[in-house]
Amino acid sequence: MDLSFIGKPHHTLPRRVYSTTIADWQARVDPLRLREQRLERAKEQLEKFDLGALVLFAGANIRYVTGSYQGNWKYNINIRYAVLPRGGEPVLFETAGSDLECAKIDLPWMEGRIHPAITWQWTEGAQPMMVGRMADTVIDVLKKFKVDKEKIGIDNLDMPAYQAFVDKGIKVVNGWPVMSAARVIKTPDEIELLKQASTIGDAAMWRVMNEWAKPGVRERDIEAKVHEYMITQGCEVIYDIIVASGGNTSPYRRWATDKIIRQGDMVIVDINAIGPSGYFIDFVRCFKVAAKPTPKELDLYKECHDSLYAGIAQLKPGNTTADVARAFPVYDDDKYGTVTLQQFAHSIGLTLYEGMWISRAYAMDYPAEIKPNMYFAVETFAGHPLLEQTVRLEENVLVTEDGNVNFTLCEHAPDFWPQ
Repeated sequence: MDLSFIGKPHHTLPRRVYSTTIADWQARVDPLRLREQRLERAKEQLEKFDLGALVLFAGANIRYVTGSYQGNWKYNINIRYAVLPRGGEPVLFETAGSDLECAKIDLPWMEGRIHPAITWQWTEGAQPMMVGRMADTVIDVLKKFKVDKEKIGIDNLDMPAYQAFVDKGIKVVNGWPVMSAARVIKTPDEIELLKQASTIGDAAMWRVMNEWAKPGVRERDIEAKVHEYMITQGCEVIYDIIVASGGNTSPYRRWATDKIIRQGDMVIVDINAIGPSGYFIDFVRCFKVAAKPTPKELDLYKECHDSLYAGIAQLKPGNTTADVARAFPVYDDDKYGTVTLQQFAHSIGLTLYEGMWISRAYAMDYPAEIKPNMYFAVETFAGHPLLEQTVRLEENVLVTEDGNVNFTLCEHAPDFWPQ
């Protein structure tokens, strides 16, 4: 399609947003193409890592290769699994009973490749027998494709399952890097869905800043309003909506409480939700309620804003995670040699943390390449000892061939930025 009249492909432009519904007159997000391109990426990485198969227990990985989703509650409890053999199509083992029947109805593209999962978690004395049966269902697929003697990548295992596979002669290796390598580069349809999620998040944040955050309102009242609004707009699941006000910003408390917001409180709101078709929005705004910021607060906001955009400026093809990390201010990542999740960036997609984290704790010594169609949440923090209030900001950013573009467009608090 010739898009020269707008200069860039549709999926890279944050203000060109498709409707979340389908229509016969416009080429919107195509679920078939989305599933096919995700599966193709997983197959490519399977070959690249020279594995006989992938065995997937993490819900987002199962969804990525099969298109199956039966609620967020099933994502990480190891009661269902999928096998992607080299040279074959994925096989889904779904929870027996009505869930299995729903899967057969919902996933016609998986016809003939949906079987009952054998659950082994929480089975007490029966666990050795049950986990052995689970492993046998997987091995049957591996034998069918003659890959049971090869290295088998598994993304997420508990000790009983690991032992069952090893006891049955399977060469278990870490399959997580395979799925990370596939998922960290987004397809055009994934990017369109991330754009839709950011659009809903922007709208919710505008309402927080302009309608809901007032003196006398509790932090959890705002959290509830965001939940209600985003669900009505098509989000699948709302994760924690962080609302920290006044003293809860110093030290920054990353969960909402029943604290009543007072006039003059700084408020940090972190919207963290799963949008249409499972793709995340995760961004932060900080503002002051019913009062003008002080000169010190203005300086603090600028410090946070400048470090945020210094990191974003380095998110471009040809750079590495080391370039991004160097742009972040020195913080406890340096002090303790571990990730604080406060001066850092993380790729997002079907999960909140997907593919890679960028932190001063290690990125400068272990750089990873930044590539087009990666998608990051970049977040920074400005706070010093004995401060009454602090500042936190975050944007969602797409890496393109030409650099980067912000997908979160909700304005920053006008009293703070621009000054």
